[in-house]
Amino acid sequence: MSTNSAFLKEMGITEWTSRDAVPAQAQVMASSEAAIQQAESIAAAASDVSEARERTSSGIWWFFGSKPQGDAEVLFQNIIRVLGLTPQEWSWKNPADKLNPELLPQDGTPIVALAFGGPAAQKLSGERDALPELRETVLAFNADGAEDLPLIATFELNQLIARPKDKALFWQDLLLAKSVLQNI
Repeated sequence: MSTNSAFLKEMGITEWTSRDAVPAQAQVMASSEAAIQQAESIAAAASDVSEARERTSSGIWWFFGSKPQGDAEVLFQNIIRVLGLTPQEWSWKNPADKLNPELLPQDGTPIVALAFGGPAAQKLSGERDALPELRETVLAFNADGAEDLPLIATFELNQLIARPKDKALFWQDLLLAKSVLQNI
C-alpha cells in the first residue's frame, strides 16, 4: 500500500478514482460524496481527539530530567502529542531545582510527575534503588507546600532513542502515570 493510499484510508476515503477516468457530471457527484465522507470522517476524528483530551487532561503532568535536545526533543514532542496535552497541562522541570509552592494549582487539580532516568527519580523520591527497581512503582515526592505527589520513574529519552526496544516498557510507564492521574 502506498503512503498516499494509507493517508486516504486514514481520512476515511476508501474509494479513489482518477479525475481523468470519470465523466464531468459523475466527477462532481463523486467529489461531493467524497467531501461529505471526508467531513464526516474529520468530525469523527475531532470527536475522538476531544474525548481523548478530556480523558487525558484531568490533571497536570510534570516532567523531570535533563531537558531534551535534538532527536530526544522530537520524541518528547511526540509523547506530548500522543498524550493529547495542551501547553497548560504539562511543564518541564529540573530535578535539582527547588519547587516553588506557588507553582502548585490552587484549585486542587491533580498532578503526576514523570522522572526521566534513575538519577532524576532517585533525587526526587529519595530512593537509592536503580531504575529497574524504581520502574513500575508509584513513588512519591514532596513538593514544598504539598502532600506527596505521585512520581513514576522511566527511561531517559536518549536511552529510548539508543534502545528502541525499551519504548514498549516506556509506554507501560506512561500508562501507569495516566492511570494514577485519573485515579487521584
